[in-house]
Amino acid sequence: MLIRRIFLPILLMLVFPFLKVNSQNNSFSIMSYNVENLFDTIDTPGYDDIEFTPASKKQWTSEKYEKKLLDLSKVISAVGRDKLPDIVGLIEVENLMVLENLINTRALKPGKYGIVHEESPDARGIDVALIYRKDRFKYEGHVKIPVSFPFDSTEKTRDILYVYGKAPDGLDIHFFVNHWSSRNGGERETEPKRMYCAVALRRSVDLLLSRDSRARIVIMGDFNDEPSNRSIMGVLQSTNKRKNIWVGEFYNLFYDKHNLTPEGTYFYRGNWNMLDQIMVSHTLLNAANGYSLNYDSGLIFKADWMLYKAKNGEISPNRTYGGDNYYGGISDHLPVYVELQNVK
Repeated sequence: MLIRRIFLPILLMLVFPFLKVNSQNNSFSIMSYNVENLFDTIDTPGYDDIEFTPASKKQWTSEKYEKKLLDLSKVISAVGRDKLPDIVGLIEVENLMVLENLINTRALKPGKYGIVHEESPDARGIDVALIYRKDRFKYEGHVKIPVSFPFDSTEKTRDILYVYGKAPDGLDIHFFVNHWSSRNGGERETEPKRMYCAVALRRSVDLLLSRDSRARIVIMGDFNDEPSNRSIMGVLQSTNKRKNIWVGEFYNLFYDKHNLTPEGTYFYRGNWNMLDQIMVSHTLLNAANGYSLNYDSGLIFKADWMLYKAKNGEISPNRTYGGDNYYGGISDHLPVYVELQNVK
């Protein structure tokens, strides 16, 4: 009996770390999050970011900045529940410094995240980025994909970020992080800009597929369009089609979720919009080996402490600012995520 009492704890100590690592290898989590203007407090020459400084009407101070970093890290760490997300696409980040500050928060530092980031020509200086757990994803390279508008050569928007490497199953995987042009000025009036964002992405995807028709591709971000809009369905060719999917088509994990339920990631004038989405190539759907997902794998993370409840009962993401009014919330968007399972 005494030997059993001594031996059993030792055995558990030896086996538990192995089980934990093995459990992590069985899943691979991917998250996309518009963090609503993650700016530092410094005015950067050449960019229109003076509103996010202490002397502006917003009075964006170091204390508010630190609070936002901690709040965002709480969201990201909560999505993974028992482990931090392996891949996080981030939208509306100002620069490399804010990303370094974010991954070094107490909640995210154990993940030992690497950063992929490029400066974009956006007038306000906001970019997209990708952070990844170095022990879970072998980064091999990245490309920034510019977006141009033939009808207005002076108009600038965010580049698309393409990152590629190997997942823990040892197979290649490709990520495209997007932040398409906004609807400011009217949805119909600004639609051509998002159509050309889709063209730029589609061109890069086609180039990749021409080299490897079995490429495993994940497209994520804030598209400022719904799953059923022309830019996504028509140009990008991403739908909810479940049968006879051909090589160039993508499955939108949030198409049905938006259509069948009053859900979304962004709340505008009393309505939920599904602007944040994750789309995947057919090679990741019900795969025979390696990482795989099913048609219902797309999820929205929505905890009570992330939300604001109005007097009329409406629920919306608790945002950081409304105009120049500081609300102290986390973000005006909710994050989306998916967890792939290793079918071996």
